Amino acid sequence: MKISAIRKDYIKDRLSEHEAGEDPLALFGKWLDDAVKSGVCEPTAMVLSTISHEGYPSSRVVLLKGLDNGRLLFYTNYTSNKGRHLSENPRASLLFFWGELERQVRFEGNVTQLPAKDSDEYFLSRPYESRIGALVSRQSTVIAGREELDREFARLFNRMKANQEEMRRPEYWGGYALDPVSVEFWQGRANRLHDRLRYSKANVNWIRERLSP
Repeated sequence: MKISAIRKDYIKDRLSEHEAGEDPLALFGKWLDDAVKSGVCEPTAMVLSTISHEGYPSSRVVLLKGLDNGRLLFYTNYTSNKGRHLSENPRASLLFFWGELERQVRFEGNVTQLPAKDSDEYFLSRPYESRIGALVSRQSTVIAGREELDREFARLFNRMKANQEEMRRPEYWGGYALDPVSVEFWQGRANRLHDRLRYSKANVNWIRERLSP
C-alpha cells in the first residue's frame, strides 16, 4: 500500500460567513445535530489534547457529555494522565472530526473541575456496570493483565449486588468543563481550498475571521 496515493475529494458542503453566524456555540450545536441525524459513528467523540509538565503533548478520545453556558463537559479519572496534566496546566484543546460530513471543529480553552454535586449527578446517571468500572479502574496505571481487571470487576459487582450497597462516586472520578477562547470550523472543499472560520473570544464577544486553508 502506498500511503501517499490515498486521496479523497471534498465536495459535500460549504461554509459561508452568512451561514455561520456570529455565535460559534450556536453553529457547533447545529453541526453536532447534523452529525447525529446523519448517523455519524460516535458523534460526541472528541480528541482531548493536554500538555505534561515536561512539555509533551498527549491526545486521546473522550466523549462530550454536555454543554453548559458555552462550556463543553466531559468526565474522567482525576488521577489519570489527562487528569494530572490538567492539574498542572489547565488548558486544553478539543477536536471533533466528522469524516462523513467532511467537517471538523477545534476548541481551545481553559479547563476547570466541575462541582462535586454535578459529578455526583452524572455518575449516578451512568449504567450500573459503567459505575462499577469506574470504581475498579486505576486509569493509566500498569496492571499485570486483563484477568486482574475482570476478577476485580466480578468481585466488586457480586459484593455490591449481594449486600445491596449504595454506590457512591469515587473522589478520584468526576467532571471537567472547557471554557473556549478559540473555536475553529473546517469544512472540506474541492481542490483542497477548504473553508476555515475561526472565532476568538474578546471579552464577552467573539471575533470571526476566515483563515487560508
